[in-house]
Amino acid sequence: MFYGKLVAGLLGLLLGGPIGLAVGIFLGHQFDRGLRRTMEAHSPENIARIKERFFETIFLLLGHLAKADGRISQGEIDHTEMIIRQMGLTNAQRQRAIELFKRGAVQEFDAAACVAEFLALGGQQIALRQTLLMFLVSLAVVDHGIEAAERRVLDSVAGLLGFNAAHVDQLLRMAQAQGQFHQGTGSGQQAGPDRLAAAYAALGVSPDVPERDLKKAYRKLMSEHHPDKLIAQGVPDDMLKVATEKSQEITSAYELITRSRK
Repeated sequence: MFYGKLVAGLLGLLLGGPIGLAVGIFLGHQFDRGLRRTMEAHSPENIARIKERFFETIFLLLGHLAKADGRISQGEIDHTEMIIRQMGLTNAQRQRAIELFKRGAVQEFDAAACVAEFLALGGQQIALRQTLLMFLVSLAVVDHGIEAAERRVLDSVAGLLGFNAAHVDQLLRMAQAQGQFHQGTGSGQQAGPDRLAAAYAALGVSPDVPERDLKKAYRKLMSEHHPDKLIAQGVPDDMLKVATEKSQEITSAYELITRSRK
């Protein structure tokens, strides 16, 4: 790939003579290298590698988080089984997911190395990192209370992924609230104070949020969970069934708020 070097070199020669030619070739080389990396990052082969790594990382870290407080609760087991069912895995894939979960649960498991391997492939895609963290957050809220050890693991993994503790706090609040909209809200259902407060929390906004900012928060969340965007960035197809379910909860919360404001 030499298009950048050719164009930049000619421009450099015209504008700065031999020195300009050298500078132009150098800058063109940087352009060509960046373009090549971008094309390689979006190649079918690389997307397949990212999807495989994403699958492995999810179940390894789920096992690590579940075991963080010294024991794996029945609720955490049921939640992981629910993810496996919703993904529609084959028997072989299900067995592999369980084996990965168990590997992540052992005491000597190195979460930092696991995340580093994940970042080496898909680390530039913020949607991948966000989705990975959301899977962990969804497990953390299963037992209706987060142990200190679990929170330390969440904060540690989030930090490795490039997110701070305040971001984890917001995701936890939103995940707990979004769970109330798992089945959706019927159009005729009244918005009680508690449910309405949960709807605002599910969108990560306060009850006094202006209409414009409410729509902005809703559209941002929907964009983050859009199937086409997640597929393009390497989220495995079977995991979309779980990841995009959040969009239904977000929509239910938003519709509840808009009805209450009319």
